[in-house]
Parts: sequence; C-alpha cells; structure tokens
Amino acid sequence: MLDPAIATLLEEDRRYPLEAYIFVFEALHYAQTELDMGSESSSERTGSESEEEDSGPQPHVTGQELCQAIRQFALEQYGYMTKLVLSNWGLHTTGDFGEMVFNLIRIGRMRKTPHDRREDFDNVYDFDHAFREQFRIVVPKTE
Repeated sequence: MLDPAIATLLEEDRRYPLEAYIFVFEALHYAQTELDMGSESSSERTGSESEEEDSGPQPHVTGQELCQAIRQFALEQYGYMTKLVLSNWGLHTTGDFGEMVFNLIRIGRMRKTPHDRREDFDNVYDFDHAFREQFRIVVPKTE
C-alpha cells in the first residue's frame, strides 16, 4: 500500500512519478551502504550533529554527495540507457533531484540539516556528460 503522504505528494506535484521517488530512496540507501556516505566524517563536514533538526546523531548525505551517488547507482542499474530512463521520469538535471528531495523533506520522509539548501543540487554535473559521453563504442580495427 502506498504511503498516504507520498500519494498526496504525487497528486500535488505531478512532475515526477512514483518510480523516480523510489529510485531516489534506493540511491540514498546505496550512498549510505555501498559508498559509505553519511558516516560521521560526512556529518562533520556538513555541520555538527547537534545542529541537525532531529535530536541524536543521524547519518547525513549532502546534496552533492547524493547527486554523485545517484549517478553511480543509475549507471549500475541502467547502463547506457540511464539518461533515457531518467528523462522518462522527468529528470533532466541534478536540480530535479533537489526538487524531489525537498518535496520528501517537506512531507517528512527525508531530513535535512540547517546547512542543506535546495540549491546544493544545482549543476552538480551535466546529464549528457555524466550519462552519455563516457559510453563510447569503439569498433576494433581489423587488419
């Protein structure tokens, strides 16, 4: 069953489908578990734990870190088709990731520190460069 807060969000902001939000949650989990982002050293870079909105130490991944994790996770999941998949979900820039994350923060499904800003997600990388240019098909020369 779909979380009522997520269902309401999807009704209020129709830019991104449920699959895109699920992907962002999975990418955050990937960042924390596979890439070890959000460890205490990461939290210390973004502000002390006492400055976080909720009490107690919590793992924290910055906007730029999450964008990098999303890039790696997407390439692992979709390979050469990554840009097409993201585009079909309405994701064309890293700023779109920020829009989604701050939607999730607004409904209480993600948290932020006082230092986190929506703009932290802007222009982290160019989608063409990040998802297309690294895939070059090289035909071997025949002799």
